[in-house]
Amino acid sequence: METNEVKGCVFCDIVAGRAKAHRIYEDDLSLAILDINPFSEGHTLVIPKRHVPWWHDLSEEEVESLFLVAREVSSKIMRAYSPDFVAIYARGRRIPHTHIFVVPTYRGDVLDRFFNALEGFQEGTAELAKLKEDAELAEAADRLKEA
Repeated sequence: METNEVKGCVFCDIVAGRAKAHRIYEDDLSLAILDINPFSEGHTLVIPKRHVPWWHDLSEEEVESLFLVAREVSSKIMRAYSPDFVAIYARGRRIPHTHIFVVPTYRGDVLDRFFNALEGFQEGTAELAKLKEDAELAEAADRLKEA
């Protein structure tokens, strides 16, 4: 397996076994570890074993692995903690090695409040309201189809 390892990348060091991590689950292409700065108990990161800064640059096999591991970890979180929801989202900006946050959330916790506020902003601002118009949606769809 090619790792495309980058010196100084904490996730590459974890994959290589040079840095400590609490490993939860892994397959040939992905590794799930507990986040050391968790939003809630059980907050897990799923990382590709190969160093890839942006998730859209992963191979099809890596994408499949990443999301299958995220689903397995989500099931484990549901059994272990019984949260209201398990949120997942892709990151890779602050630590430029793509990763998926898999976070148990509960009504009223920081992520629940954040996503509710974000959805309220999404639904309630004049700037974004015009993006809901059919002409704007058709233009965006055409632009994406042609890209």
